[in-house]
Amino acid sequence: MVDTNTSQHLSILVVDDEINIRKTLAVCLETEGHSVVAVSNFEDAVAEVSRRTFELAFVDIRLGTSDGLELIPQLLAKIPWLKIIVITAYASIDTAVEAMRRGATDYIPKPFTPAQVKLSVSKVAQICSLEQKVSALQDDVSRLNPEFDFSTTSPIMQQAISVARQVATSDAIVLLRGESGTGKTVLAGMLHVWSRRAQKPFGVVSCPTLSSELLESELFGHVKGAFTGAVRDNPGRIAACEGGTLLLDEIGDVPLSIQPKLLRFIQDREYERVGDYAPRKADVRLIAATNIDIEQAVAGGRFREDLFYRLNVIQIEIPPLRQRTDDIAALAQRLLSFFGRNNHRLFKGFTDDALQALKGYSWPGNIRELRNVIERAAILCPTDMVGSAYLPACIASEEALPQLGDPVPLKQIEEQHIRRVLAATKSLQEAADVLGVDQATLWRKRKEYGI
Repeated sequence: MVDTNTSQHLSILVVDDEINIRKTLAVCLETEGHSVVAVSNFEDAVAEVSRRTFELAFVDIRLGTSDGLELIPQLLAKIPWLKIIVITAYASIDTAVEAMRRGATDYIPKPFTPAQVKLSVSKVAQICSLEQKVSALQDDVSRLNPEFDFSTTSPIMQQAISVARQVATSDAIVLLRGESGTGKTVLAGMLHVWSRRAQKPFGVVSCPTLSSELLESELFGHVKGAFTGAVRDNPGRIAACEGGTLLLDEIGDVPLSIQPKLLRFIQDREYERVGDYAPRKADVRLIAATNIDIEQAVAGGRFREDLFYRLNVIQIEIPPLRQRTDDIAALAQRLLSFFGRNNHRLFKGFTDDALQALKGYSWPGNIRELRNVIERAAILCPTDMVGSAYLPACIASEEALPQLGDPVPLKQIEEQHIRRVLAATKSLQEAADVLGVDQATLWRKRKEYGI
């Protein structure tokens, strides 16, 4: 049921060549607290939307010798978010369909009652309210998570974002590819925000962080007693994301034993909980992300070829930060403002030498590493301009970036290698795995080098 007692007041344009209709609608709408401008013809309507902003327009299909349907695209060209309710005494299925095709939101035949008008306006008010909430949430997300700002001058990044926006409204599986730290998880979140599923849950499963048994349970759920420690039912992440989106992060690390079950879910939207043989259905849009050469994993027998083909419907490659050098200054400034607010500081920016150092660094850890570097600088720098002295040594000067074979102590090479691996990985365990040591050893090395 639609609540007709909406408290949202709209700015409304009425376009009708009958003066009685204009007056009736104006009185009815203004009584409800809305602001109304009423005009009688095509030209005046275009003039009004050129002068001010409206949220809703009532448009008569016959405006003297003009066609009201022709007015719809002209109004939307001026105000893309405008909601349009078509009104006419010549109601038919064909005109209703044509009006909707051109961008109308609703359709009311003449003669209409005040109750019909209020109901239609209430629907529009609810839509406007939801759009404002979504916009506010997106602003909050951008403010709290500066990586969500996808402003870029990089053609390859612009192409990736353009493709992402195009496919967001579909239910097609998207495979995000790129190095660790490039923002695959962030872009997956935006694919969800831009989709029709935005009001439903968004979940992330990090495939490399779980054993085969735990990953299966995390994805599909389990019933009580299915295995040791299963003291209660777990619905699983797929069920928890019903109607929404699920990101399978680092999909290339999914164990072979789980891949057939994942393939079945992708093909039939059907799965079974661990310990339960009753098939279940779920409406979940899948996004996958990987930083490995998945074709090589297929060739090596570590990843099923049929699963790869199912995942590889839409592929988006996210470029590393070293290929987006023109974006580094803007990204660094947004991150500095963000961490400044978090630490109750106001920064003006970076000195020339600091900016030069940031642009000249190769950023093996990509945006994740940049974020860590700027957070560190925002905490340590006592002035409102961040100089190169507050950047890590490996960034502040090329001399501090030893190469293999350089006449430098082995410890210096080890320290820089550990720093880069830590910057490029998501967790200590992942870094330890890359380095081929256990976490305890990595902790000792971090302490030794003051990392």
